[in-house]
Amino acid sequence: MAKCWSFTASRDTLYRYSFNSSGLKSSLTNLGDGTTIHCWIPKTHKPDKPNLLLIHGFGANAMWQWSHLIGLFTSKFNLYVPDLLFFGESFTTRLDRSESFQAQCLGRVMMEVYKVRTLSLVGLSYGGFVGYSLAEQFEGLVERVVVCCAGVCLEEKDLKQGLFRVSDLDEAVSILLPQTPEKMKVLVRMSFVKPAKSLPSCFLRDFIDGAINRNMVESLTVSLFRVGYSITTVALDKLYKKSGTYAKEFQFLIRFVCGQVMCTEYVQEKRELLAAVLKDRKLSDLPRITQPTLIIWGDQDQIFPLELGHRLKSHIGENAELVIIKDAGHAVNMEKPKRFYKHLKDFLINYIPNPPTTKDERDKIE
Repeated sequence: MAKCWSFTASRDTLYRYSFNSSGLKSSLTNLGDGTTIHCWIPKTHKPDKPNLLLIHGFGANAMWQWSHLIGLFTSKFNLYVPDLLFFGESFTTRLDRSESFQAQCLGRVMMEVYKVRTLSLVGLSYGGFVGYSLAEQFEGLVERVVVCCAGVCLEEKDLKQGLFRVSDLDEAVSILLPQTPEKMKVLVRMSFVKPAKSLPSCFLRDFIDGAINRNMVESLTVSLFRVGYSITTVALDKLYKKSGTYAKEFQFLIRFVCGQVMCTEYVQEKRELLAAVLKDRKLSDLPRITQPTLIIWGDQDQIFPLELGHRLKSHIGENAELVIIKDAGHAVNMEKPKRFYKHLKDFLINYIPNPPTTKDERDKIE
């Protein structure tokens, strides 16, 4: 039998090349308490540039979730892209699974190791929980906050009261950490408004198992280099043997689906991270951050319903702006990347100090 190669490892190598060519380097820091944080940092820190921290969500490591935006931001910011604990190369022997502990680790690394005094941050989904906590704990460090589809304002009772598509932690874990093609299909359907019409189980099983045929990997790798990491019709033909059938649909899904391969690592620890998010959570216990905050949400998010975006905006108050992107689900950064980047650019680069004063102006719906 021919030896199988890992498509995940192949694509991971491509992302590493992309990050390196964008002026970033890999940095591994031992915090001395059993905790190690991996982060992509500038090869050369430029004092005249502001600092930007990109915090990923559940799924793959930071490279897989931020690769499509790296080139757009490195010219404007000193960019820092960490792996959260139990993702990528970051881990801890500590038992604390709270987003507060994740934030403490990031804050220590940024201030003590990289000597960053001020920064803005963008947090995707679970990364939004961590980013919010970082802004609250390190108020002097964090200047601006972007929270994307992160149910920071959820309460434990919301699960039982039917706000979510799932009714308990076990069901949520089975979807957010898919171990079978069937669960992967459920996650894709819940994350995108217009997922691919057909997701072959053999395709999903290949990526969950993390290995596919050598010739297939070589063809895909060449294609990725040629078109800047997007999958060509020819490469897809080798996967599905149906000329062009899935090419367009899988363009934006390929990164999402392939990235979920890495959820086979640290499964128990990630389950504990999810449990910590929900346990005894009450809105009344959530601090109000004071930094200017942009909240971005897909209007058809099935992971964290839009109601939580309105709830978060109301909780923060006048410093918050809610942008609702139409025809987008939880993976709004992948499903509507141009709109997503436009709002990040307007808030982080073309920032207007005086925010709008009327409610209608503050709630933007596209």
